[in-house]
Amino acid sequence: MRCETIHLKDRFPFLGEAGKDPKLTIYIQNSYTDLGQTAKRRPGIVICPGGGYAYVSTREAEPVAMKLLPEGYNVFILDYSVKPNGYPTQLIEVAAAMELIHENSRQWDTDAGHIAIMGFSAGGHLAAHYSNAYDCDVVRKVFPESKPVQATILGYPVITATDSYAHKGSFRVLTGHDYPLSEDEIGKLSCEKLVTEKTPPAFVWHTAADKIVPVEDSLLYASALSALKIPFALHIYPYGPHGLSTADGQTNETLTPESTLANSWLQDLAQWLKITFA
Repeated sequence: MRCETIHLKDRFPFLGEAGKDPKLTIYIQNSYTDLGQTAKRRPGIVICPGGGYAYVSTREAEPVAMKLLPEGYNVFILDYSVKPNGYPTQLIEVAAAMELIHENSRQWDTDAGHIAIMGFSAGGHLAAHYSNAYDCDVVRKVFPESKPVQATILGYPVITATDSYAHKGSFRVLTGHDYPLSEDEIGKLSCEKLVTEKTPPAFVWHTAADKIVPVEDSLLYASALSALKIPFALHIYPYGPHGLSTADGQTNETLTPESTLANSWLQDLAQWLKITFA
């Protein structure tokens, strides 16, 4: 397996302005060509860990990648810029990561036509935001041929910027100011308001007991997908705190028996992706 960390500013120097240093860690599985086997291009998954746009969680990075690799995916972890950097910095960094994956798809044995983006918490907002706004003006100004993803995977995601259910800390970072947000900001940053017929299929999971990002965020996104008949899977587990990641002992020091109900999300996802990427 090839594993390395690439500084995106080495390929796109403007991404290093103001001290920023977004990185993409790649996990590329070997193609075994002995015994007459041909090289295999695998689908890819880009992971955007959470952290409220204040930091990038390590718990939602490599431990998750290690669960996905055995399922046959090449994995790319984006260590994106955080506070005090706000919108549209992170969207542009995802676009840069996608550009790099497409440029190297042959070398990295990656099927660029089957790329999913996965995000947790605020990283879930980034994943859903890019899925819907990859071709918005601020991205296309930098990457005129910015690339779409073919599936979205969201774990307890921040979705809406509206006052009722917003994780306000995330949007304070993105906007650079406190609430209230303007109607324009709410429209640009609320992912449920950005869903269109072009939005890719989604796998969404959350816990009803989440006290940091309300489960309503996931329900809002699912409702927006349903209204436009976009395929989605929605898994709401009854128990468990925010930030479960793999929902096992590897990423949680203490885990109640009730919370372990949520660790089936990875198995459910594996089945969903096989169908979605068939």
